Amino acid sequence: MNATERRIKVLLGKPGLDGHDQGAKVVARAMMDAGFEVIYTGLRQTPEQIARIALEEDVDVISLSSMAGSHLPFCRKLKPLLEANGLTDKLWVIGGNLPAQDHEALRELGFKGIFPSGSKLDAICEYIRKEVK
Repeated sequence: MNATERRIKVLLGKPGLDGHDQGAKVVARAMMDAGFEVIYTGLRQTPEQIARIALEEDVDVISLSSMAGSHLPFCRKLKPLLEANGLTDKLWVIGGNLPAQDHEALRELGFKGIFPSGSKLDAICEYIRKEVK
């Protein structure tokens, strides 16, 4: 990164009752190593908390790590909150335990980047770098 480049700022949220955060911490470390500024929310965040943090921190990327299988109901609650806060111009990504049959519904909700368990860390970081202008 040269002196004129701005660091990409990423919110990494852990939604709902999901108590599994080891993968999120690994992803957060990879993002930091890639030069991103990462705000990690910690466990058990509500849609309202994630939307508020994204707005307050003025992030470029709103990312979720979901392992508990509640990603679709959570994202359905989060989308209108992000829209109401003027965050539709941010990149929305999600990773974790995301069955293939849910990917289209997640895209329709506005999540452009979908990274199921086992996705390569460098692929996630490169995708973000390419999508954030």
